[in-house]
Amino acid sequence: MQQKCIDLIKELTNKQYVLITDRANISIKLCLKLMQEQGIENILLQDQGGWITYKQFAKKFKLNIIELKTDHGLINNISNKTKSALLINSMPSYAYLQDMDKIEKQCKKNKTIIINDTSGSIGQEQGTIGDLIFASFGKNKPVNLGQGSFIATDNKEFYDVLNDINRPKIIIDFDKLHDKLINLKQRINKFNKTNKKIKEELKDHDIIHENKLGFNVIVKYKNESELSKITSYCENNKYEFVLCPKYIKVLEQAVSIEVVRL
Repeated sequence: MQQKCIDLIKELTNKQYVLITDRANISIKLCLKLMQEQGIENILLQDQGGWITYKQFAKKFKLNIIELKTDHGLINNISNKTKSALLINSMPSYAYLQDMDKIEKQCKKNKTIIINDTSGSIGQEQGTIGDLIFASFGKNKPVNLGQGSFIATDNKEFYDVLNDINRPKIIIDFDKLHDKLINLKQRINKFNKTNKKIKEELKDHDIIHENKLGFNVIVKYKNESELSKITSYCENNKYEFVLCPKYIKVLEQAVSIEVVRL
C-alpha cells in the first residue's frame, strides 16, 4: 500500500521521485539541510502566510533569511539573489493561491531553487510547481490523515541526497493515507463550496483577496463591533476561527475563518 500511496503522490505533484517522511517539519528540515549541502546561502521567505518553523530551521542550518514583502502572503516580485532558494507556501493561510507560474518564471530567470509547501495546494496546479515539493498530512489539512508528510522532486540528485540523510522511522497508516489521497478531490470541492458560501454571506465585509481561489476566508475588521459580527457569524455556523495579526495568517486585524478544519 505504501507504493500505491507514492504513485498517487507522483500523480498529484507531477514529479518522478517521492520520499515519505514522518511529519512536515522533518520535510522542511531535510529540504533546508539539502540547500545547505548544495551551497545555497540565502533562503527567501514570504513576510506572512508561511509556517512558523521556516525561519527556525533556516537559522538552524545557518542560512541567510531574506523576507519578501507580500500582499497578505502573496508574492509579487522576487529580486535576483545569487545562491538562493525560495521556501514558499503556495496557498498562504490556506486562503488564496499564489501565482506560481509567474513565480516559477522569475525563479528560473534568477536561478533560484523553489521549495514549495503544498500542504494547502496539493491536488491543484499550484501544487505541482517547484524543484522540491512537500506537504503535511496533518489533522487540519486537505490530506487530513493526522500524521506524515512527503517530499517530491524531479531532481534525481536531490532525491538521492535526501534519501541518504538520517531521519526518524516512518509510522504511517498507509491504508488510511490511500483513502485520504483518493478522496482529496472531493474534499477540495467541499472546501471550495464552503469558501464561496462564506464569501457570499459576508460580502458586505472587507474580505482579503475575495476574488482569489482558496479555502479559508480572512475578513478584516476596524472595530469591536465588526469583530463581534464576524465572530458571531462563525459561532452560529460552527466555523472555527483564528484572530489576527498572526504570522502564519496575516499581519493585521482580521478573522481567519478556518474552512480547512471542517
